[in-house]
Amino acid sequence: MQVSELPRAVAAARATAASLGLAADEAIVLQDSNKLTLRLLPCDVLARVAPVADQVAQLEVDIAQRLAEVGSPVAALAPRVTPGVHERDGFVVTLWTYYEPAVPREVPPAAYADALTRLHAGMRQLDVPAPHFTVRVDQAQRLLADRDRTPALADADRRLLDGTLRSLRRAIGERGTADQLLHGEPHPGNLLATASGPLFIDLETCCRGPVEFDLAHAPDDIAEHYANADQDLLHDCRLLVLAMITTWRWDRHDQLPNGRGLAAEWLGRLRAASGEVR
Repeated sequence: MQVSELPRAVAAARATAASLGLAADEAIVLQDSNKLTLRLLPCDVLARVAPVADQVAQLEVDIAQRLAEVGSPVAALAPRVTPGVHERDGFVVTLWTYYEPAVPREVPPAAYADALTRLHAGMRQLDVPAPHFTVRVDQAQRLLADRDRTPALADADRRLLDGTLRSLRRAIGERGTADQLLHGEPHPGNLLATASGPLFIDLETCCRGPVEFDLAHAPDDIAEHYANADQDLLHDCRLLVLAMITTWRWDRHDQLPNGRGLAAEWLGRLRAASGEVR
């Protein structure tokens, strides 16, 4: 989130909580990315705040509620208020349960895979509209075609990324694997280690596709504990995800710390794997 917007975003979260009868004298920033994540005290509620434009907070709230109803391992909405999306001063605010981190914070591979398996099982019970994962591929390709937004990307690397995205999208589609609702980005940053066990957060990224697309976002050793994963499909999905996240890092507006350094490293991995792309 832009630095200039932070005070207004924090104020919007505190005012929203107060309007619902929750005391929010203090706001501690836990994460600042495309969304601002705050711990509000003394009510001890977690607030997620994002600009109104291009947000999908209602989808996230709806899916979280329905997954909780079927016992899926997801973070719960704040229990003391009616679940919903609150708009204030150009921001949308959603309120969630705050979980004290467990020790250790790293979730073991077998527990990680079990949580993801149970999440996918719950998602198969939901019939909700969600974009196909290929929408993200389209977004990455549009970014590559926009030289004003990716001015530092060399032509050869631009061709490598575009060719990788195109060929892997085609290869994955030609497999004809059944699609289902997915988390979209179940990487370690979106999995909390809590006293209640591992819980997934950030459901705004939900999409449809093969489960291997989700597995591609998790550490490599997770797939060893995930039953019936198609290893060839997982290989292609991992390269596709790598090409997408590399493309995002070349966006001139990208704010990820050391984003360009990561982009250069990931391009090297894609060059090395380019002979494997079918």
